[in-house]
Amino acid sequence: MSINGLFPMDKWNFKSHSILEDLPLDEAKPITEHMHDQPCHKGEIIFREGAVPSGIFFIRKGKVKKYKIDTQGGEQIIYIANTGELIGYHALLSEERYPDSASVLEDSIIAFVPKEDFLQVLNNSKVLSQRLLKLLSHEFTVLANSVTFFARRSVRERLATQLVVMREKYKENYEPGMDVEINLSRDDLASMAGTARENVVRILKEFKEDGSIETRGRKIIVKDVHKLLKIADQ
Repeated sequence: MSINGLFPMDKWNFKSHSILEDLPLDEAKPITEHMHDQPCHKGEIIFREGAVPSGIFFIRKGKVKKYKIDTQGGEQIIYIANTGELIGYHALLSEERYPDSASVLEDSIIAFVPKEDFLQVLNNSKVLSQRLLKLLSHEFTVLANSVTFFARRSVRERLATQLVVMREKYKENYEPGMDVEINLSRDDLASMAGTARENVVRILKEFKEDGSIETRGRKIIVKDVHKLLKIADQ
């Protein structure tokens, strides 16, 4: 079922997929001419926190997690980027090192755009500059919403919300009535919900028992999104 009108998905998405759409051909040419596609396997690192950026990355197909490592070596997932989204541009724009890491969640195709080409288009394109400014403003809102949400909600509420968000991100060629399989490890779900793996396993079992979800191996299928939305208090 659709969650339009039931869940504010815009509060959880960065919308970077729209930045390069329909740019004037002469402005987009430096990017498209030198964009290099690279098949990436599940688990492959795209960039690491602290590295110097040499360009940006466009997700042709697949999913990528952005995350930070804490002082104990634990992983905190900041965002799941989907097909059509850009990653790695924050560090390039600020002329700083990467503030986080990115790795592939599933076999994907990632296009690399060299720093010089992206900046050339950005400097010459009013359209791209305006879109990027709007995107960065929106991202601030998303991150502020996430911080507030994590501070005020229980683990159960956070996990229910993340399952609703991931259900939307894993929709491919979706038609009403189709099952949507969320293919994430329990460790990744724990990182997203800010809790221990054991808590995720326990709460997923509870969700399964009340009919909110089904599981097929590690895959999760949301069967009653209304129940999850009620738990999430959205």
